Parts: sequence; structure tokens; C-alpha cells
Amino acid sequence: MRDFDSTDYSTRRRFLAGTAVAGAIGLAGCGNLGGTDIDKTTVPPGTDTLPTPVLGDPDADVTVMAFEDYVCGHCASYVTGTFPDLLSEYVEPGRIRYEHHEFPLPLSDESWRAPNAARAVQDTVGAEAYWEYSKALYENQGDLGADLYETLAEQVGADPDTVRTAAVEEAYDATIVADREYGRSLGVDSTPSIFVDGSATRGYDFDTVAQAIDDAL
Repeated sequence: MRDFDSTDYSTRRRFLAGTAVAGAIGLAGCGNLGGTDIDKTTVPPGTDTLPTPVLGDPDADVTVMAFEDYVCGHCASYVTGTFPDLLSEYVEPGRIRYEHHEFPLPLSDESWRAPNAARAVQDTVGAEAYWEYSKALYENQGDLGADLYETLAEQVGADPDTVRTAAVEEAYDATIVADREYGRSLGVDSTPSIFVDGSATRGYDFDTVAQAIDDAL
């Protein structure tokens, strides 16, 4: 199994001259455009939920939270474009605690099924495999579905049938609903939404998020 490594991407620093367009894109984000919104707002009492996926120093002074929907094209742009720079500059050196949070809008049924597949990997294989699997979902966003969840599961050492079943049956909805309700309590209504020490950033481009982190540090 491969590590979640920033060298999987082309690492770069965006300069201020190019942030106007990126900032505008970040402000747009994805909203509910009429997708199937199943009323999932309550986690039954006593229901177990999985821990929040974390990268970096879990005890760092600054916490960055990202609320995402696997179907959202803006989230894919953030994960494959902005996050690699954050990973190399802030996460890997241990300067921040970085958290992923589920926020299915939803844009389609896969807004629920994809995070269920990812959480099945987390639950059965572990955090390292989860981050690799999550990245692969975004890299293959156009093919989201049961077959892809099964194929990618095998690549990270998870049982394909277990992950496929978890996705189709939405076995980890309690965890995902809890995450979405937490996001709603913070005012999240679109994805990706990035928070630095509890304050929402005004975009998801690298310079905007990096400036918020630097200010917090």
C-alpha cells in the first residue's frame, strides 16, 4: 500500500498575481443543484461513529477542517490542486492538524455512497488507506459507483466486497450524518468549505487558505 504522499502531485506555490481567478472559483463552490436529498438529519442515540480522519500533528495549535462532497467538481479541484501544496507546506511538517469532514449536499446518490465506501476502508484497513482511497475517489470522480468503489478498495488492501456493500447499503451513514450536521452547525452550505481554527476562509485556493493558516500561526 502506498503512503499518501505529496509527491503524487505536482507541488507548487501559487503566487498572488494568479489568485484572483482561483479565489473566484473557490467562492463559488458546489451547492445543492436539485440532487436527491434524502432526509438524513438525526444520528440515533447510542450509534457508534468513526473518528474524524486526521493528517499532520494531532496536537498542533492550528486546526484546518475541510467539508467536502465527493461528487462536487470544486472539491475535486481543491483536493487535486490546492491540498497537495497545503500537505507539503503545513501538514507534513506538522504545523497543523488537518481534518476531513463529510458534507454530502447531495448532488447525487453517490454523494452518500462514496463517503460510505471511504469510511468502510477507514474502519477495516485504517487511516493511511483511507486517505489514499479518498484521493483516488476524487481522481476518478467521473466514474463514481459501486464498481469503482470495489476496484479502488483492492488497490488499498481493503476487501472489495465489504467496501462495495458498505457503499450500496450506506452502512456508515451515522458517521456521515453526524459530520454533515456538524458542518451545518458551523454554517456550511456549500463545498468545499475550509475552516481555520473555526473561522471559514473566503475561498479554497492555496493563497487564501495559506494566509489564514499563517495568521493563525
